[in-house]
Amino acid sequence: MKYYSTNKQAPEASLQEAVIKGLASDKGLYMPEEIKRLPGSFIDDMKNKTFQEIAYQVADAYFGEDIEANVLKEIVYDTLQFDTPLVQVEKNIYSLELFHGPTLAFKDVGARFMARLLGYFIQKEGKEEVNVLVATSGDTGSAVANGFLGVPGIKVYVLYPKGKVSAIQESQFTTLGQNITALEIDGTFDDCQALVKSAFMDKELNAKMELTSANSINVARFLPQSFYYFYAYAQLAKAGVTDEVVFSVPSGNFGNITAGIFAKWMGLPIAHFIAASNRNRVFLDYLQTAEYTPRPSIATIANAMDVGDPSNFARIQELYGIFDNPWERIGKEILSYSYTDEQIGETIARVYNKTGYLLDPHGACGYQALVDVKLANDQVGIFLETAHPAKFLQTVENIIGTEVEIPTKLQKFMLGTKQSIELPKTFEAFKNYLMNL
Repeated sequence: MKYYSTNKQAPEASLQEAVIKGLASDKGLYMPEEIKRLPGSFIDDMKNKTFQEIAYQVADAYFGEDIEANVLKEIVYDTLQFDTPLVQVEKNIYSLELFHGPTLAFKDVGARFMARLLGYFIQKEGKEEVNVLVATSGDTGSAVANGFLGVPGIKVYVLYPKGKVSAIQESQFTTLGQNITALEIDGTFDDCQALVKSAFMDKELNAKMELTSANSINVARFLPQSFYYFYAYAQLAKAGVTDEVVFSVPSGNFGNITAGIFAKWMGLPIAHFIAASNRNRVFLDYLQTAEYTPRPSIATIANAMDVGDPSNFARIQELYGIFDNPWERIGKEILSYSYTDEQIGETIARVYNKTGYLLDPHGACGYQALVDVKLANDQVGIFLETAHPAKFLQTVENIIGTEVEIPTKLQKFMLGTKQSIELPKTFEAFKNYLMNL
């Protein structure tokens, strides 16, 4: 399988090149030349398969031409050492709980898969060292750092906005040491993301060190996230639910929803998507105006979605560019809703008091969007609960007025000592740091 750039000005790449480079030389995002459609018999039989069995078949469609079957199977099975259960919250609305992995966030799936795939390629190429740059607004940093922790030949640099991630999230990537370095940037997530992209384009820096990214711009990070869309559908089918499915996806950098769109194009019967956002509503504005206008991000209590220029929008444009009127087609298949901090808080409190189910701020946006869209009688809604509520401890406790139990996995991170390096948001400072390592 070859991978091409969304900007169409870079040479095609193999999977190995696309994963190691992360970003194409023309600043575009890599896309597979083909999205293989899975047979209907596989979709029908998923209810009889395990998460790992389903994920392997999906992974084989993406990567089977480039990775030996036994190696790919080992990567998939080792990645998915935890469940992503579907939990009914109320009639026709289900939560896909993606917080049962090592760092209690959905990004554990993509990060663990990429760590294992990149490690395989490094060993295959005989490279001595690869440096992974990752910008985070919260959960990406912890998932990537823990996914790559101790992997031979890989050093990870996590860039995060100073004072804009929760204390628990911060502890998950600043206390690890070993091959993980946390860089505390005096700016926003968008500033961190811009530094990573600029690093890939700097010839002097790339001549000194092998760089790649573990953000959702990397195909090995976002494509595996389609696994749990298939598994969610399989769980519905196993429970005898055959209604049309609507997925509501908390959306920041849009890698998660893009993976869902890939799943739909591979044959998963999804009615449509909802991109649920906080006050950073650049996609909603695009749907309303047909104009994409990036802007500085706004800090919210759903901080992982504090993104004013989502990278994966380029992939969405590329996917729908085959249609005569891409904007119109996108609007039919992806709805969008935006919520303020106050509305998010009201949703968390209302659902907790009514059902006993505790949402995190991001999942609250996904849930509320399903309520607001007013599902048809023959539809069932699944929202992605992307992180454990305890990762936003003070925020959630203030909203519901009671203590939240902190899972043992999180408590262990909180016992560590913070290790981070503070940097201004200028590329010159970031480059100088890397050049002098």
